[in-house]
Order: sequence, then structure tokens, then C-alpha cells
Amino acid sequence: MTTPRNDLTDCAHILADEKHESGLAGQITARGPHDNTYWTLPLGLAFDEATPNSWLLIDEQLNVLEGEGAYGIREPNPATRFHLWVYRSRPDVHAIVHTHPPAASALAAAETPLIVGHMDATPLFDDLVFLPEWPGLPTADREGEIIAGALGKKHALLLAHHGLLTAGRSVQEAAFLAVFMERMAQLQLNAAPVGGVQPIDPTEARRARDFLRTDRIMNITFNAWSRRAARQRLGRAT
Repeated sequence: MTTPRNDLTDCAHILADEKHESGLAGQITARGPHDNTYWTLPLGLAFDEATPNSWLLIDEQLNVLEGEGAYGIREPNPATRFHLWVYRSRPDVHAIVHTHPPAASALAAAETPLIVGHMDATPLFDDLVFLPEWPGLPTADREGEIIAGALGKKHALLLAHHGLLTAGRSVQEAAFLAVFMERMAQLQLNAAPVGGVQPIDPTEARRARDFLRTDRIMNITFNAWSRRAARQRLGRAT
């Protein structure tokens, strides 16, 4: 039986394999069982160190309500506070990924929006926004208001001079969007010397998105990535 902490652990390992780790800036959260609560990792714990027991359930004041933490750390990352504003404004969102992976960070630093120009980018079609100004470190209410406001009703956000954010109806959807967002950012950088990414026809992009964003496709993809992450962890342990 899957649980939020198991899904979050799989998500963390997948993102580690996809090079989304970025020091203390990498954050994964999931909505908790009560209002204004969410699951998050302890401050300083890397994605590939996550275990089901290490996740902390915290409230809006960042008080720890449940969870063991890891390596003697039971302090939540204060940078996750802005996630609370997204959860408050979006009842449909149950998980958030916010990372600073290399390619998305390059586009962000260049103030360049991500273009949907490849089939694998179509899950983001008409569901991705660009925040052109960096609001500063997201540890206070104002930054949370800005980020939640910029996201609006979409599920993915590229933040200039910052990184990416995906907000999913499930952990699986948040991970699915984050992985393809970074991969498509890398594709956009690779395509720049040969003419750059050209947008896909909107009608076909919408058709592809509506197929690829089904729970069935996202879940089986997430499960395959999870199995790969488990094999790689096993290989590193032997």
C-alpha cells in the first residue's frame, strides 16, 4: 500500500537521479492530513538520502507534528514556507516540487521562458507560466503571495533568476512535470545553435497533453522511474 511518505521518497530519489538536487534549494512537499500542514524533508537532507521515516509533518508555523527526521536533524527547511501559500490558494494541489536544476536554471538566469516545441514538452502545454522577476529568497509571506499569484491556475512555473516549480494533483504529477520540464529546458539549450526550439501546433500540442497527462500515463511513468532509482541505489550499495 502506497503512502504519502513512500511516494515522496520515490519522488526524491527520482529527482536526485535527474540531477535536480541543488543544496538546500531543492524542496518537495505534499499536503498533510489537516489544514495548513504539509510533509517536507529536514533542513539539509539531500534527495537521495530520503527515507519514508525522514519526512516531517509541519504546520504553518513550521512546528514539527510528526516524523523522525534524519541524522539527528528534525528541523524543517524554512524555504518551504512559500509552499503553504500555494496550498492555500489551490485546493486541487496536493504536492509541490521546487528545484534549481541546471538547464531550467540556465533559462531562468537568461530570463528566457520555456517553449513547448517537442512531444515530451506537451504535458506542459498551456499549463506553464513564467515569472519574469525574482522576488528574493522565498522564506517570507510576500514571496509566497508572489509565487502563488504567478502560478495562478497553472501547474508549472519557471521563475527568473531562480528555478522551477511544479504543483501536482498528486506527488506523481508534480514529479512527472518537473522531470520533463528540466529535460525540455536542456533540449532548448541544445537546440539554440541549430535554430532554436520552434513551438508545436497548438491543436496537436493540446491533444498530446491530454493523453500524456492522464493519471494512468503519469503513474506508470513514475513507477518506472521509481524502479530505476531503486536499481541504481542497489547498485551503489553493492
